[in-house]
Amino acid sequence: MSIEIGGFFGFVLLALDIWAIVSVLSSQTSTTAKVGWIFAIIILPLLGFIAWFFLGPRSLDQDIE
Repeated sequence: MSIEIGGFFGFVLLALDIWAIVSVLSSQTSTTAKVGWIFAIIILPLLGFIAWFFLGPRSLDQDIE
């Protein structure tokens, strides 16, 4: 008896990656940094997302308090 979560996990990872890319695009960082982050998120979806979550630029709405 095996439980498959690959499809669900893949869908969740895709949604998180799209959220990360939109956040990178809406940040105030340089174009070069944006391209680098988006490249990392696309090439290494899980590791790129984790790295972005802890180290990446934040979107404009998160900078305003």
